[in-house]
Amino acid sequence: MSVIGWQLERAMAANANACQIENIVFPRGWCEGFVGARAWGWRCWRATLFSAARARKRKDRGANNPNFGEALCALGMIEAALGDKDKAIEHGERAVQLVPIEKDAIDGPLLVQYLSIIYSWTGHKDLAIKQLKRVATIPSTINYGVLRLHPYWDELRGDPRFEQIVASLAPK
Repeated sequence: MSVIGWQLERAMAANANACQIENIVFPRGWCEGFVGARAWGWRCWRATLFSAARARKRKDRGANNPNFGEALCALGMIEAALGDKDKAIEHGERAVQLVPIEKDAIDGPLLVQYLSIIYSWTGHKDLAIKQLKRVATIPSTINYGVLRLHPYWDELRGDPRFEQIVASLAPK
């Protein structure tokens, strides 16, 4: 099993209904769908698992707080994985507005990082690079290894601007 697969298995083990990746809680179907569809190529499971994750996250978000940035971020990631570009971007941008870096030095950069992923998955590479540059220059969870290896960043690999950001984070 890959390192990413192992991390997601570990994230899923703690809760039967959800998995937590950093400070973002995703429905279990997200982690199963990501491991299966993105990391291992099980395309046939993608729509089923991600759709179930979307339904669960929409329900959770409505029941708790519609202005909870971390929940909107997770929903944006799910929408991006399902190809609903407009909803994905709407949720990702709203999450960043709700939890700005200036007010939350931990989750603020994390949500900008996820917004960059949402932009890249929805075909907006210029916007993705802009957000990634922003978060790569401040204390955050972005590092050389994550950018070099994590499947979240596959869509940006090979773009010279992305590779420049990765190189700037390389161990010296």
